[in-house]
Amino acid sequence: MIGDMRSPRFSFPHRLYPIVDTLGDPHLSHVELAQAMLDAGARLLQLRVKDAPTGHYVAIARAVKMATDRAGALLIINDRCDIAQLIDAAGVHLGQDDLPVVAARQILGPNKIIGWSTHNADQVEAAVRAGVATYIGFGPIFPTTSKARPDPVQGLEGLRRLRRDALPLVAIGGITARTMADVLAAGADAVAMIGEVVRAQDVRETVRRLLR
Repeated sequence: MIGDMRSPRFSFPHRLYPIVDTLGDPHLSHVELAQAMLDAGARLLQLRVKDAPTGHYVAIARAVKMATDRAGALLIINDRCDIAQLIDAAGVHLGQDDLPVVAARQILGPNKIIGWSTHNADQVEAAVRAGVATYIGFGPIFPTTSKARPDPVQGLEGLRRLRRDALPLVAIGGITARTMADVLAAGADAVAMIGEVVRAQDVRETVRRLLR
């Protein structure tokens, strides 16, 4: 049992938090997507490999970790605390139905990043009260196609209502280049994007433009 489970202090390196995912069958693999994002200047990536055998996820994670290490960037593993620990990733991002964040903190120790997805005010309150998450994800802000069974849309007003200074917050869900500024103005510290980035014709240039 870890005596001090408080989360390390953290701030997002950019207002953009790109997620590496082959959702929608983009023309690049996970590793190619990650490299394009890193070449554009991203220094924090989340790797999302849904519905894949564990061995396949591990192989992809190792390859992406090599790329982030070369770039001096941080890699967050979606869902899988065990894989994050195995490859010594910077941390993990967990959903409401994944391993409890307290257990993840016990496994990963006090210095790793733990993100926790929240979808309503009660879940945000629970994350703040637990005191072990490094940052929270909140959304979906807009309708999204990245999940088979998405949670109810929260909108910009929902983000404004519950924005708390206690934890860094990344907004997610249907955010595009056109709406990014509005989401940040509503209180998000960063915005996570999947489809807008991975389905772009030129991923490198799209990420470079969004980082600016």
